[in-house]
Amino acid sequence: MPVKKYSPVTPGTRFRVGLDYSQVSNDGPEKSLLAPMSKSGGRNHDGKMTMRQIGGGHKRRYRIIDFKRDKENIPAKVKSIQYDPNRSAFIALLVYADGEKRYMIAPDKLQVGDTVQSGKGAEPTVGNALYLSEIPLGSTIHAIEMTPGKGAALARSAGTFGTLMGKEGKYVIVKLPSREVRRILATCKATIGSTSNPDHGLTVVGKAGRNRWKGRRPRVRGVAMNPVDHPMGGGEGRASGGHPRSRTGIMAKGQKTRNKKKYSTKLIISKRKTKKR
Repeated sequence: MPVKKYSPVTPGTRFRVGLDYSQVSNDGPEKSLLAPMSKSGGRNHDGKMTMRQIGGGHKRRYRIIDFKRDKENIPAKVKSIQYDPNRSAFIALLVYADGEKRYMIAPDKLQVGDTVQSGKGAEPTVGNALYLSEIPLGSTIHAIEMTPGKGAALARSAGTFGTLMGKEGKYVIVKLPSREVRRILATCKATIGSTSNPDHGLTVVGKAGRNRWKGRRPRVRGVAMNPVDHPMGGGEGRASGGHPRSRTGIMAKGQKTRNKKKYSTKLIISKRKTKKR
């Protein structure tokens, strides 16, 4: 989906770059698939702020997404492609042959009127959900399960996808969006294609108020604080404050945070690589 640059008629639109939403339908959300959402404002059950930079924002309702794709061998027609305020990718409203309606993560290039299907025997075309054992090698996949029947957990955000690189025994080898290569049980499901809205990362908010609409409050840099408030605070002038870290002292760059005893570590073939600057 292409992006569009706004004319600078106001300060907020001077640098704003947004999506044109040409692929999104004009239909409203399906009421039967909506659920209420409550906000905490970053406070816990005692009313104490435990997460900073959270608060406000527009009221939302959750769209119930079918991550399991467990309605097998029943074709479904794509009724509309819709915007979801709770995720970066778009969602597709499916109407099955028996009349049931469900939401799914919309793959890129999926059009209104297309037919999708899941389960054994489904063709490896865009939008169809298959078991990893039945997907051809080299295919682009998203919404990948990590545990059979638990639902999609990997490659769900806008413009992401994994690549099926090989099969060995009861496992398949998948290259993930983070460039990590790992084994996943062949009995897990995945959807063919990449997720929609690949230009999500090209957008520019344009003004701070748009972040407030999303419920994101201003963030103060640690080096701008006093020594009592942050490990990187204090100093004369614009002092850097030493190594970047959080208020609790957790290093921001270089410190390993993964649990060494995690059960799935043995399934990783190649760890994700950090981006070169």
